[in-house]
Parts: sequence; structure tokens; C-alpha cells
Amino acid sequence: MERESFKSRLGFILVSAGCAIGIGNVWRFPYVAGENGGGLFVLLYLVFLVLMGIPVLTMELAVGRASRKSAVLGYKKLEKPKSKWHIHGWFCMLGCYLLMMYYTTVSGWMTSYFYKFATGTFESGMTSEQVSGVFSQLQSNPIEMVIWMAIITILGFLVCSRGIQKGIEKVSKVMMIALLVLILALAVNSILLSGAGEGLKFYLVPDFEKVSEIGIGNIVSAAMNQSFFTLSLGIAAMEIFGSYMSKDDTLPGESVKICALDTFVAIMAGLTLPNVFVNMAGGRIWGTLFFLFMTFACFSTIIAVFENIISFCIDMFGISRKKSVVINAVIILIASLPCVFGFNIWSGFELFGQNVLGMEDFLVSNILLPVGSLIYLLFCVTKFGWGFDNYLAECNTGKGMKFARFLKPYFQFVLPILVLIVLVQGFIK
Repeated sequence: MERESFKSRLGFILVSAGCAIGIGNVWRFPYVAGENGGGLFVLLYLVFLVLMGIPVLTMELAVGRASRKSAVLGYKKLEKPKSKWHIHGWFCMLGCYLLMMYYTTVSGWMTSYFYKFATGTFESGMTSEQVSGVFSQLQSNPIEMVIWMAIITILGFLVCSRGIQKGIEKVSKVMMIALLVLILALAVNSILLSGAGEGLKFYLVPDFEKVSEIGIGNIVSAAMNQSFFTLSLGIAAMEIFGSYMSKDDTLPGESVKICALDTFVAIMAGLTLPNVFVNMAGGRIWGTLFFLFMTFACFSTIIAVFENIISFCIDMFGISRKKSVVINAVIILIASLPCVFGFNIWSGFELFGQNVLGMEDFLVSNILLPVGSLIYLLFCVTKFGWGFDNYLAECNTGKGMKFARFLKPYFQFVLPILVLIVLVQGFIK
């Protein structure tokens, strides 16, 4: 059966950026930037995005594009005979399932908030305690939580059931363009509010007093972590879209565009002020638009990871797309229940001081993503794996920005150490 492909280059970039633009990045970036010296953190984040994020992203895409397969078979096609790199492909899938076991719940929260703002649950004059009480009420109600989780999950699988061009690419194009328009409108609206200047200063102007208080080492560490995790690398979420790419454009050029879109949305998100929507003029409209934006940000990641899971099952077990969609929809719906119940029925359950969501997030973010990225990196740059020459040739195929051969020592010796630092930092925290 001929492998599907993207209809257009724009479709690939928007779908891939949609995978990267997730709730963690959009929600976390402004807070982490403000807490770590504002503009200095943003500058360091951009530096590490170039030094780490873009190179590792090209590696995942290169494995996908060169093999035209999902994770396990992608490794098998490119690895040397009798080598075992493909075992990592199974861990990639474990990471995708684990990520969706809690990401569907968080996405359900965003969809619920969108619905609550649109229907007037949040009324003008509510105190901050009353606003947070709405969220507490949602968390304590397992039936409502399951309904919102199920809605976002079933919608995601419905989109994926239509395939790459008719489903994911078509929906992502509309959704990502709407997402970009929404975030621009929200950012402009927030900037025009009185007192917005102070917020912008806190966010984007370097605060050297805070820098000396926190320590430059901690800020560098935070910037490294954010630049690395923003792209969701290491669990083949990007590799699968590489397998649908054409050979017309180079991977460094496409990776820069994906990172630019991801960063643009993250920085713009920091200019919005969701906490003041309730009591501002037209707050119901702006609050509704903000949580529509957040729902789109979540949903774009969900359909990207679902596609990886679906494609993996099609490749490995030779089943149809429809059958893979149905089987995985049932698996994800059931597997997402522990996270939902961790806030109510099983609220007393903790492991290493973490609830179910915290534990699942730790396994994905602190182990599977950095370890997976390190494996992709070593596979692409060492003679024991695919090899640097093969990787570089795939990277530079097509028109656009190319990586120079003199970068080989950096890719082989410096980059693995940087990724290792991120991994160690995750355990220290």
C-alpha cells in the first residue's frame, strides 16, 4: 500500500508546528520567562533552541523521511544488520500512549473552560476564589471530567480516521491559522489594557536584580529545559510526519520554520492575561476566545500523537486505518481514566509525592523525551547507528538551508552532552 503524504508544504509545517505547540509550552513559557529574569531568559531560550532544538528535530524528521516508516520499522530500515536500535521505537510508542493518558484530561479542562466562558458560567464580579472554585468543582466531578476527556479523544480519532490529507492536514490548516489569528487578537487586546506596560516589562525586559537573585546558572538551566521540551522530541511524534514529507525541501530549513511558529505562539501567549478576563469589559468574549485558542493548541498536539499511534499499529500489525482508530480510541479512553480519577475517586493515591498526572508527566517529560532524543541523536551521528554521512545527506536533500559538514564534531560530542545535562537536571528537580 502506497504511503500517504502531505498535500502541501504549508500543511506539513502547520501540522508539525501544531504538534510542538502544546499546552505545556503555551501555558508554561510566560510563567518560566517571568520567573527567570524576563528578556534574558527569552534570549537564552532562543540560543538553545538553535543549539539543541533544531538539530535534534532534524534528526527525528530525517529518520522518518529516509525510512518512510513509523518508529520501529523506521529504525529497522536504517540500522545495520543485527543491531537493536529499533527497540527504542517501542519505547517511543509507550511514550505516546503515556502522554495521551494525561494530555486528554488536561485538554478536556481547556475545552470545558471554553464551554463555561461561552455559556456564562463565569460572571462579572466573581472573586478569584470563586473563579478557582469552578476549576476545583470540575476536578472533583469524575463524570464531568470523563465526558470532556472523552469528547476531545473521540474528536481526535475522528479527524485521524480521515487520513493525512483529508483529515489531519485539512483540519490542522484551518485550526492553526485560527490559532495564530486568535493569539494575535488576544495579545493586542491585552497590550491595550491599562497597566499592560508593567506586565510586558516583567516578561520581556531583562531583570538583572532577579538574575543575580536566582543565579545565571539556574536561568541557563531553565532556558535549556524549555528549548528542549517545547518540541516534544524523543517519542517519534515528529518522526511520523517526516515519513509523510516530500524530498523537495531541506530539513534544517523546515525545522527552523516549525521552531519559529512554535516560539511565536509561546511568546504571544505571554502577552495575554487570562486571569483578568472575568472582570474586564467584554471579558466573556475574550475568555471564550482564549480558551478556544487553548483548546486548539491542545487538539493540534492530540491529533499529531494519535496519528503516530495509529500509523504504528497499521505498520506493525498490518491492520486498516479504520480498525487501528477504533482499537486505539478504546485503549486511550480506558487508559486516561486513572488520571481523571486521580483528582477525585483516587485523590489519596500518591507515588513519590506525585498524583497520577504528576507521575505520568514525570515519566514522559523527564525520562522518555530526553532519553529518546539522546538515542535518536546517537543513532544519527555515530558509526554504530545510521551514521553522520547518511543523516547529513538526508538533511540536506532539497532546496533551502543546509547543515555544513564542519558541524560534525559539535553534533557528535557537544550536543549529546547538552542533552545529557537536560536529562540529569530533570532528575535533580
